[in-house]
Amino acid sequence: PLTLEEVRMLVELFYLPYHHGPRAQHLLEHFRWLRANSLSVGVPATASDACGGTQWRGQAQSFQLLCAQTCRLHSRFVSSAGRALLYDLHPYLWDIRNMLLAASAFVLWLGCQSITAPMLLGRDAEPWARRGGLFGELQALLPVGNSCDLFYHPPPLFPSSQLYLLRPLLPLDKVRATAQWGRRRLVGLSFPWARLGSGQQLSTVPAPSGRLLGSFLSLSPEYTFVLEDEGGPCGYAAGALCAEGFLQQRDSSWLPAIRHKYPQDLSAGAAALGQEALLFFHAEPPAVPLPVLRRFPSLVQLGTAPRVLDVGASRSLAICLLSALRANGSRGVFCQVSATDRQQLSFYSKLG
Repeated sequence: PLTLEEVRMLVELFYLPYHHGPRAQHLLEHFRWLRANSLSVGVPATASDACGGTQWRGQAQSFQLLCAQTCRLHSRFVSSAGRALLYDLHPYLWDIRNMLLAASAFVLWLGCQSITAPMLLGRDAEPWARRGGLFGELQALLPVGNSCDLFYHPPPLFPSSQLYLLRPLLPLDKVRATAQWGRRRLVGLSFPWARLGSGQQLSTVPAPSGRLLGSFLSLSPEYTFVLEDEGGPCGYAAGALCAEGFLQQRDSSWLPAIRHKYPQDLSAGAAALGQEALLFFHAEPPAVPLPVLRRFPSLVQLGTAPRVLDVGASRSLAICLLSALRANGSRGVFCQVSATDRQQLSFYSKLG
């Protein structure tokens, strides 16, 4: 059963619509302060006062701990609460869990980036645009807080106690993915739902993960996020702030290098997945119309493993990536999907 401390945490998260318990108040105060003082950290550091960065990281660690405790409370509540109470309260706790997954990853991202301009927020939303309570106040603190369609979605019919972690791509992830692109253990990072046959020559043929994420890992790793569950990596979100420059660099330098490394004649002895990846690399990518690039300057790409049935975790991925792009000045995004790729079309449709 839930402990007394967990019940107290639950009450403090939903104390009154405009009056929060101590734990919820700490979450808000930490997030406000971290967002307002994010210029004091970065790689390379942008602040002349080293103490400011140390204080920021200490506050960020406290905020991460509060977020992790709340996410664990959601998991424990689903496992322990009676059915009637679960279905009454789960939608509210699920909303908070999803919001804190995105907020936590966004704070981690702030801690390893150099933001050279003030964080861009949308214009003040109409009063009806956000709901009240802790959820609405956390939403208002994210750079995409006025994009209400991202935040309103029904909870799952069957609540899951699965724990998720959402974080930015770490430098070690990139090193491993670049050094061992096609090996089985790295497919879990970049393309976790790939089914690899035991007879494939993975050392000589690029994996489908390279087709999806290779250019982002090489050219725009600072806008890449990883979703993990208890089984390991299970989703990703990748973006490019300036899609026009990203696509030019991909076509002029990255793709020619990949084609040279993996010539098309390798496909003769490769299995189906390897042949598919090689064909993709050697085909000319479709051009993006200039009006699209002008109106939607950033490119995004997201995906999750089939085992991720909770659309809330996928939405948290999207919110975090879009918040990072918006914080650095993006005013719109687009994604590229094949008209015949029903899996991706369904995934993006579920995201709204």
